[in-house]
Amino acid sequence: MPTYFAGATVGSFAGRHVLAELHGVDAALLDDVDFLSQSLERALKEAGATVCEVVSKRFEPQGATVLALLAESHASVHTYPERGSLFVDVFTCGRRADPAEAVRLLSETLGATSVRTQTVHRGQS
Repeated sequence: MPTYFAGATVGSFAGRHVLAELHGVDAALLDDVDFLSQSLERALKEAGATVCEVVSKRFEPQGATVLALLAESHASVHTYPERGSLFVDVFTCGRRADPAEAVRLLSETLGATSVRTQTVHRGQS
């Protein structure tokens, strides 16, 4: 059921939260914040999300975090180059954006050999 604010429909209080672990990724890619930022943004847009801003941080001696602020909610990537692995978290409200598709596209771009996902349905449909 839609939420109403001053008589106008704003949106539904419902969303899908996809939590993923990707493995078998080249360590150099997992340290490249520019590549990760561009790849996450592209995957999100292709999955129907509206990307407002992307910020990133590379850590020493290795690893990175990339956060995307979405009109639909948020997405994040946390990398572990020494393991060839990363955590991906994509939460989108409404039905327009598909968080599972965003994770699939990102894993394809990164060349992950193994992907494990869990989807949590949040709110009220």
